[in-house]
Amino acid sequence: MEREDILAKSRAENKNKDIYEQEVLKQASRSAVVVQMAFATIFFVTQIFVGKGINWGLWAIVFSASMTINWVKYIRLRRKLELAIAIAYTILISVMSGYHIYNLIVSSTIL
Repeated sequence: MEREDILAKSRAENKNKDIYEQEVLKQASRSAVVVQMAFATIFFVTQIFVGKGINWGLWAIVFSASMTINWVKYIRLRRKLELAIAIAYTILISVMSGYHIYNLIVSSTIL
């Protein structure tokens, strides 16, 4: 097989995407989720120490990144593990969001 044929097949398989760039983006996404979790933890602990209770909406937002990643992985790769994790995150986020909205309604001075 000629060198040009090999390169043409490789380009067709990768659809002219830079594999290094894809790997960098994957690592950046992981780092972003870790930083997001770190800030959420700091805010969570601070809010508890100042006596303001637990902000479940904050955690719903944080976990939504991981939920989205797992749904996209499942849609693209069709692995059952990603489906199970995505469903678990979806349920967790739904409960947290519902509880947060309920607390907002109950503590509202307008309603």
